[in-house]
Amino acid sequence: MKKKIVISTGAGISAESGMSTYRDAGGLWDNYPVMEVASDEGFERNPALIHQFYSNLRTKLAQTIQPNDAHRGLVELEKDFDVHVITQNVDDLHERAGSTQVLHLHGELMKVRSMRRPDRIYTLPCDQLSDKGLVTTVDTRDPYGDPVRPHIVFFGEAVPNMEPAARLASQADIFVIIGTSLVVYPAAALLQYVPHGVPIYYIDPRPAKVPSWVHVIARKATEGVPELINLLRQQQ
Repeated sequence: MKKKIVISTGAGISAESGMSTYRDAGGLWDNYPVMEVASDEGFERNPALIHQFYSNLRTKLAQTIQPNDAHRGLVELEKDFDVHVITQNVDDLHERAGSTQVLHLHGELMKVRSMRRPDRIYTLPCDQLSDKGLVTTVDTRDPYGDPVRPHIVFFGEAVPNMEPAARLASQADIFVIIGTSLVVYPAAALLQYVPHGVPIYYIDPRPAKVPSWVHVIARKATEGVPELINLLRQQQ
């Protein structure tokens, strides 16, 4: 039976593909106040702005952003391990690289959902929703006539996938963290669910302070993932 590797990824892995981060200098928050484009209150005040904001991000993701060697490296691990990716990222780069088991904590940029029935979720582009493909507006309706919103977890909202993510972390034989500052909760709390004695690897060029038993690889994701693969193969 293959060992289970659970990998928690953050903005750093996608930044190398050109996906803007929120917190770094020059990131999205420099151009848009966070509460205006990522909160319930902001959506109530100006839904048109939020539709425009996420439509622009979605279009950029689909047209100009590609998976990088770090995303592809995680797919390579599936040959030898049962790999589960828990990502804070809303892009679809893990899936496009070929990862087969991906859990999104903060929603998915390429999806929208009904505002009346949140369980009705649609992947864009979808002719049922809009003849503009990746663009949604306040006038976009689903096949049932319901208005839609980005399938994004706004600040202050519950994180529906946190419970299954914690369950995965508790089942890990190996736990890996890539490209995250470990300050964004609840994702940062996943370490608390990893069983005692399970090897933990942390890849980040500017790693946060972590316990001494965590194996830190202080490299960017595209350099750190190949190093991780070599380490794991040596230990098999």
